[in-house]
Amino acid sequence: MTERGPLAAVSPLDGRYARYTEPLVPYASERALMRARVEVEVEYLIALADLDATPLSIDDGQRATLRALYEEFDDEDASVVKQLETEGYGEYAATNHDVKAIEYFIRLGMPDDLDAANWIHFGLTSEDVNNLAQRLLVKPAAEEVLVPELREIRDTLVEMAHTYADVPMLARTHGQPATPTTFGKEMAVYASRLGQAIGRVERAAEGLSGKLAGASGTYAAHVAAYPDVDWPTFADSFVGDLGLEHEPLTTQVNPCDDLAVLFDALRGANNILLDLDLDVWLYVSDRYLGQEAVEGETGSSTMPHKVNPIDFENSEGNLSKANSDLHFLGDYVTNSRLQRDLSDSTVKRNIGAAFAHCLIGYSKCQNGLAKVVPNEQVMRDDLAATPEIIGEAVQTILRREGYADAYEQVKKATRGREVTIEDFHDMFADLDVSDEVRAELEALTPTDYTGIAAQQADDI
Repeated sequence: MTERGPLAAVSPLDGRYARYTEPLVPYASERALMRARVEVEVEYLIALADLDATPLSIDDGQRATLRALYEEFDDEDASVVKQLETEGYGEYAATNHDVKAIEYFIRLGMPDDLDAANWIHFGLTSEDVNNLAQRLLVKPAAEEVLVPELREIRDTLVEMAHTYADVPMLARTHGQPATPTTFGKEMAVYASRLGQAIGRVERAAEGLSGKLAGASGTYAAHVAAYPDVDWPTFADSFVGDLGLEHEPLTTQVNPCDDLAVLFDALRGANNILLDLDLDVWLYVSDRYLGQEAVEGETGSSTMPHKVNPIDFENSEGNLSKANSDLHFLGDYVTNSRLQRDLSDSTVKRNIGAAFAHCLIGYSKCQNGLAKVVPNEQVMRDDLAATPEIIGEAVQTILRREGYADAYEQVKKATRGREVTIEDFHDMFADLDVSDEVRAELEALTPTDYTGIAAQQADDI
């Protein structure tokens, strides 16, 4: 059989988009999960040795050797673990059990002068190891890979907000011409929303929690062996030392409400970027934004002139896929039949895929933002061609001057009609207002009617 490479990958995440998903390999791969399981088992073994109640003793040199099993875990080690699980290795027959394979791997790598095989995985169920190992991967994947990408997008939006703070642009509500804004202010809105969403993701990642309470969450095996040990306090300390919150009351499984919170926070951030992708796509379509052409890139296979907004379209597709996966994951992992069923095991293996679609979506959105430039003249021409949008300002000023029917007057003069700025000026000439107010009205233009939008953009 020919060796499989990216072109033979079943999933585009490991094929077409492999260069984008590479940063997640240390956290989302099978090898990464093996390494994290070894870390949990080794640290648990060392923690047992630190209990006064156990006769186990591990000196500094032995601890260093044990920790090297996960600190220096490589492809060869992963291959050994896989062989232990699927076909057997050395004196061990195939386990057909991925966590048991980890136990045997540690036995094989244990220092020669340490007799502690019986203490590996002592009193634990596989889920004690798995739930901790998974969170040791999910937490840095979110904090060190996804969040920095989100922050980079937010920084770009802030820069765009400041650069184009005072570039006026026709707004559209319900798809119709509305009170003008500035391009910078609209980017500031997205920067603000994304900043808040990033905070929610960070808090969710920081709050990930783990359990270490045995087969039914009762510490039964631990208590049977050492009834005088305060096992809940031990578990709290152990899980905390791994950088996780402790989940004290569980069945065999961690309820995974913490993961659901993280998935929901990521969906929230993704929804903001989806909104951005759609809006920028429309701005490109309206020629409010131009795109810098990439040398040698083909926009259309038949229309040579085209520069398509493919980055935003790709981002939209990947973020939509990510959200679908995250929604499914959040719903699924928080349910278990009675104290445990195994259906969640295969589902949790797809967390990395959901994160990968997030990462591709973020990268593509950032690539797209780097290519767009406002067409200021197009925006100004559109504003000049839509003078009816100052009607809001006119009727508001007239209300201030005591015109109870101001709204109705402006509506009659503008709604459903093609209006010019001169039509407004003719209307102003017939009003019973002071010369100062008339001058105030005549000074109104679509281009200048942007309120404090520039200040809002500058303040982000």
